[in-house]
Amino acid sequence: MEAPHQQIEEEIAALGESVELIAVERFGPEGLRVYIDHPDGVTLELCEQVTHALRDVNADWALEVSSPGIDRPLTKPDHFRRFLGSRVRIRTADAIEGRKSFTGELTAATDDAISVEDESGVHEIPLSIVHRSNLVPEFSEVNQ
Repeated sequence: MEAPHQQIEEEIAALGESVELIAVERFGPEGLRVYIDHPDGVTLELCEQVTHALRDVNADWALEVSSPGIDRPLTKPDHFRRFLGSRVRIRTADAIEGRKSFTGELTAATDDAISVEDESGVHEIPLSIVHRSNLVPEFSEVNQ
């Protein structure tokens, strides 16, 4: 059974422009994780509102509605542009320079490609081959 990504996107868009669909991921044979965001943050009430809006989808799928978390998925060109300068992990469907995984600073983003700089240099990655991508949280040391 194919995940109803388009239907989910349309239902969330109907809630208003401020609720953004970040990603839809399958888990298990009939489960969907729906990641959403909002400029004021994601509350339990917002997750409940989205779950209610997706009641037709919920008839066929087990749904989890969640905030993107600190390791936020990056799925759209706007996401990459918003997080320029951040540390990211990119996994590709096809190898680039013999690699399928890149972790480093996101240095450029267009509608067609992104650039990630790591210890070996800058790598331009076409968005068409990005399999998975997310922010990499950076924690500062706390001195006591």
